[in-house]
Amino acid sequence: MSLDLNTVWFILVGVLLAGYAVLDGFDLGVGALHLFTRSDHDRRIMLNSIGPVWDGNEVWLVTGGGALFAAFPEVYASAFSGFYIAFMLLLVALIFRAVAIEFRSKRESPTWRNVWDISFAVSSIVSSILIGVALGNIALGIPLNANGEYAGGLVGLLRPYPLVVGVTTLALFAMHGAIYLAMKTEGELQAQVRGWIPHLIALFVIGYVFTTMMTLVLAPHMEATLLAYPVLFLVPLLNVLAIANIPREIFHGNEFRAFLSSCAAMLLLMALFGIGMYPNLIISTPVAEHSLTIYNAASSTKTHTIMLIIAIIGMPLVVAYTFSIYWIFRGKVKLDATSY
Repeated sequence: MSLDLNTVWFILVGVLLAGYAVLDGFDLGVGALHLFTRSDHDRRIMLNSIGPVWDGNEVWLVTGGGALFAAFPEVYASAFSGFYIAFMLLLVALIFRAVAIEFRSKRESPTWRNVWDISFAVSSIVSSILIGVALGNIALGIPLNANGEYAGGLVGLLRPYPLVVGVTTLALFAMHGAIYLAMKTEGELQAQVRGWIPHLIALFVIGYVFTTMMTLVLAPHMEATLLAYPVLFLVPLLNVLAIANIPREIFHGNEFRAFLSSCAAMLLLMALFGIGMYPNLIISTPVAEHSLTIYNAASSTKTHTIMLIIAIIGMPLVVAYTFSIYWIFRGKVKLDATSY
């Protein structure tokens, strides 16, 4: 596994998308749980727990998409053209989620707020599932023609394995969001959220085990790199330990540590996905020769070099901005005149 610019950009794109999964994952999880609370006050608390950070979290998705376009343009073209309808559905869901957050508290009408509450929850659930379905299809492989173009339709993407990955992703985001809420709330709402967490952990673990079993049967290529480099089995081991540590920290009332464990678990899951895919970016089935890899779908070395310089300058700024926002808005959520 030689470390070249193609590999460097594979890792950089993976880091950006993993950052999005961790940061926007709890946003989407909070949205998926939004309707489980009944009172207007509790729903406002939930909205304001993510209010200062949700739009900044989505910067990681935009940056990841831009990096993919610059580093591997053929993959960007194939994915966004082949998955066009699915991506448009995801975009619409993300837009409705953003609009719901901004519009929900503009009027005090219960009907008005209920409509936007439903929109916020449904769009968060749909977005989570679609993200998982996309990952499931990439892992399983899709039919590509000799030009690297997707040779199928929307229905062809809704296979059992990607759907299971989609549901598991929803459970993961909901668990992640509940832990974040437990960290940001207090009183009765916090007690209610803490009651959700064990059930959400159980749902995710069931989905995780089931997905792993299906992966070993339906996508055995995802374990090829692990078998070739046994030291990499440290990644799934650390992942299991991070997941196991979540209920332990919740039991001891350490919500922040539980949240860090949840973040670590998600990062390790993305790392495991990347290890399984390398050096492929989109696997072609049944004709493996049509697969898009970090070599046959890459930009020129000059482009990679220039973009790497830009990334070295820009990435610290994105990370610094993210950390500063979370530091400024640390602590429990309090409602005031400027709240959603």
